[in-house]
Amino acid sequence: MDTDKEEFLKEFGADYGYPNGPKTIDEIRATEFKRLDGLVYLDHAGATLYSELQMEAVFKDLATSVYGNPHSQSDYSSTTCDIMREARQQVLDYFNASPKDYKCIFTSGATAALKLVGEAFPWSRQSSFMYTMENHNSVLGIREYALGQGAAAFAIDIEETVHHVVSKSTVVPVRVYQHQIQRRSEARFLEKEPIGDTYNLFAFPSECNFSGLRFSLDLVKIIKEDSERILEGSSICNGRWMVLIDAAKGCATKLLDLSEHPADFVVVSFYKLFGYPTGLGALIARNDAAKLLKKAYFSGGTVAASIADIDFVKRREGVEELFEDGTTSFLSIASIRHGFKILNSLTISSISGHTSSLTMYVRKTLLALRHDNGATVCTVYGSDSLKVSCHDWGPIVSFNLRRPDGSWFGYREVEKLASLSGIQLRTGCFCNPGACAKYLGLSHSDLLSNVEAGHVCWDDYDVVNGKPTGAVRVSFGYMSTYEDAKKFIDFVRGSFVSLPNQIGCGYHFRERSIPFPDKGSGSRLLAGSFYLNSIMIYPIKSCAGFSTANWPLSNTGLRYDREWILKSLTGEILTQKKVPEMCLIGTLIDLHRGILFVESPRCKERLQINLESESYNGSGEEICIRGQRYEGQGYNNEVNSWFSRAVGQPCCLLRCSMSTSYYLNKSRSVGMCRDGQSRLNFSNEAQFLLISEESVSDLNNRISSNAKNGSFGVPVEVSPMRFRPNLVISGGNPYAEDGWRNLKIGDNYFTSLGGCNRCQMINLVNEAGQVKKSNEPLATLASYRRVKGQILFGLLLRYEIGDGVEQEPESLLQVGQKIHPNSF
Repeated sequence: MDTDKEEFLKEFGADYGYPNGPKTIDEIRATEFKRLDGLVYLDHAGATLYSELQMEAVFKDLATSVYGNPHSQSDYSSTTCDIMREARQQVLDYFNASPKDYKCIFTSGATAALKLVGEAFPWSRQSSFMYTMENHNSVLGIREYALGQGAAAFAIDIEETVHHVVSKSTVVPVRVYQHQIQRRSEARFLEKEPIGDTYNLFAFPSECNFSGLRFSLDLVKIIKEDSERILEGSSICNGRWMVLIDAAKGCATKLLDLSEHPADFVVVSFYKLFGYPTGLGALIARNDAAKLLKKAYFSGGTVAASIADIDFVKRREGVEELFEDGTTSFLSIASIRHGFKILNSLTISSISGHTSSLTMYVRKTLLALRHDNGATVCTVYGSDSLKVSCHDWGPIVSFNLRRPDGSWFGYREVEKLASLSGIQLRTGCFCNPGACAKYLGLSHSDLLSNVEAGHVCWDDYDVVNGKPTGAVRVSFGYMSTYEDAKKFIDFVRGSFVSLPNQIGCGYHFRERSIPFPDKGSGSRLLAGSFYLNSIMIYPIKSCAGFSTANWPLSNTGLRYDREWILKSLTGEILTQKKVPEMCLIGTLIDLHRGILFVESPRCKERLQINLESESYNGSGEEICIRGQRYEGQGYNNEVNSWFSRAVGQPCCLLRCSMSTSYYLNKSRSVGMCRDGQSRLNFSNEAQFLLISEESVSDLNNRISSNAKNGSFGVPVEVSPMRFRPNLVISGGNPYAEDGWRNLKIGDNYFTSLGGCNRCQMINLVNEAGQVKKSNEPLATLASYRRVKGQILFGLLLRYEIGDGVEQEPESLLQVGQKIHPNSF
C-alpha cells in the first residue's frame, strides 16, 4: 500500500470501504464492476452505475418469469400486479413511509413526477410557488403551471440551514431571503375569483446537484408549521403550505425519513439510485395531498368507466390507478427489487459514510493545490464545507481551475483532457441555473450577456467576458474507490498545476504561448530548407481524400477541396465525429474528364459525379456552419441513395455554390471560423492545413516514450495523414512552422492564421476497413501542445490571391517546390 493511501485511511478508514459490510469496496469492484477496469467514472450525480450482479439477477428474472399486462385479468397479469405491489412497498420502505400515509405513483422519471404535481396542483390567484435558488430546471418548470393559473412565484435563499428540532415554542434558526415576486398579466384571471382554501407549494432539493449542499429536512416542518415567521413581512404567506422534495439525487446516499419529515410530495429516479432501470421514477405523495391534485386527462387504466359519444367518465378512486396513465413500465418496475437488494445489503448509512470520505478527500486536496507562484489553483464551490460536518454535504465536488496569472481554464478543456485520461466527469451548469449563477457570482446582466454572446446549455462557451459560465463536477457513488479519487487528483496536478523546473518532464502542466518571431529571427527559421512533400484534396467534407503531385489553386484554396458535404434528412451536417465510417468513403477527381469518383465498401458500384453539375436536382438551400453561411446545390435521388447506403443512414449530398463569411456574435469566440477575410468551401477554419513531417516524427517519439514509461497506453505510429492535411512539408526542425507569419510556395503566397486546434477526430484510424478509436495522438499532444485551452498541431493558412482578383487557372502547387517562410 502506498503512503498516500495509508494517510487517507488514517483519516477516513472508519467510513471508507464498508469495513463492516458483506463485501469490501475492493471486492465489490472486482466482482460487480469488472467493466470499470482502467476507467474512472465520476458522474454519479448524472447517472450512477448498475452492478453486473444486479443485471444478472434482472436477466435471470426475465428469462424465468412471465409477466403479463397488469390491466389484464390473466394469471400472469395477476403475478405482475403482485410484483408491482411489492415494488411500491419497497419504495415506501426505503423512505420509511407508512402506506397508511403515503402512496407510490410510478412515473417515467423524476421529471414526469414533478410535471404531474405542477399540472395537477390546485393553483389559484392567491396561491404561491416558492422554491430555493438551488433547484433543477425540472423543478423550475412547475413555475409555468403556477404563473399560468395566476399564482405568484418567487425564489428564496436560505441561510443557516443547520440541523435542529422544531417545535411551536421555539424560534426557527433559519433566515429566508426572498427574490422578486413573479406574476403574469392578471387581466385574464379577474373573473376567476378563488373558491375554497388557498394552497401554496414550496419546493427544494434534498441535495443540490451543483454544490452538493444537503438542505435541512427540517424545512418541511418549518414551512408547514411556521411559514408566517419565516416569511415575515411578506404579503403572500396566506393559506396552507405544502412541501415538495426533489430527492432524485440526494436519496442515493442519504436517508430521507418521511416518518420524521412528512413532506407532501417526494420525487425519485431509480437510475440515480442503482443505475438501472432508466426511464422509471416515482412520486411519493401523502394521501391527503394526493387527493387535492386535480387531473384533467384520463387514459386506459385510470378510469372505471367512460362513454365514447357523451361527456361521461368515472375515474378510479385509487391514487396509483388515477395517476398512472396507460400501461406502466411493469418489466422495469419488476427489476427495481434487485437494485434495492444491493443498497439494503450495504445500508444507506454506510454508503453515505463511504462516499463522504472520498468527497472530503478530494475537496481538501483540491483546495490545497498551489501553482509555483503560490497562486490558488482551484475554486471549490461550497468550500466552506470544511467548517461543518461532512454529512451536511453530499458526494459532489464542483469547481473551476485557474492559471498562475489568475485567468480561468475553460471547463470544456478540463472535460476534454479528463476524457483522454480515462476519467468521465460532468461540466456546465448541470441544469441548475440558480445554483450556477449563485455560486459563480453571475448577475442577471452577466447571464443575459452570455446568451447574447451565443451561450446556451451544453455548448463550448465555457468562459465569456473573463468569467466561467459553468463548472466542473465530480461525484461519487457507492462503488467509487480511493483509486478513482487519486487518479483524478493526479490528473488535475499533472495537467493544470504549474510546477517549477518541469520543462521536458512530460505530463506536467506547461501551458505555453507559441510566439510569432520578431524581425531578427528570420535567419534562424531559414537555417534549414523546407519542401512541399505532399498535396491532399478532400472533395467531400469528412470523407477520405486523395494525394496528387500537383493541383490548381482557386480563391477558396485548393480547387474542389471540401466543396461537397453530406447532410442528414433532419438537417444535421454529417462528419466523422458522429459517423466515423465516413473515413471509409474514398474520393478521386479526374480534372481532364471533369468527374468526381466516389467509392465505399458498402456500395458495389463506384459513383461518378460530373463536375459540370448535370446531376443537380435544381434545388438550392442555405446552410450555416461554424459562422459561415453557404448556398448549397442538391443532387438527384440516385446520388443521394448511393450516399445513404455508404453512410448507413438517409442523407443527401450538397455542393457549395457560394459562401459568405459572417459571425454569429461580436466576440468571434468559440466555434467561429478563424478566417473571416476569404472565401471558404465547407472547411471549419481555414482554406489550408499544413503539417510538418518533422513535427509528426517528434510526436511519434513522444508517444513511444510515454508508452514505455507507462504514462499512456500502447504506442502507435501516427502518419501525417491522420491530421487530414492539405499540405505536408519536410525539412527543418520540429515545430518550426509555429513561428511562421507567412510563407511562399513557388510563386504563391500564404498567410498564417495560427495553429490548428485538434479534437478527438484525430484519434480515429482506419485499420483494414474497420474504424477504431484510441486516445492517441491527442493524449500526447495535450501533454505539451496546449495553448490557452487549445491543443495545437499544424498550421492554418490563407491563400493570398492579390487585389481580390481570381488567380489564373494555371496557378499550381507542385510537390517538390521549395517553401520560403516569412518571405513577405
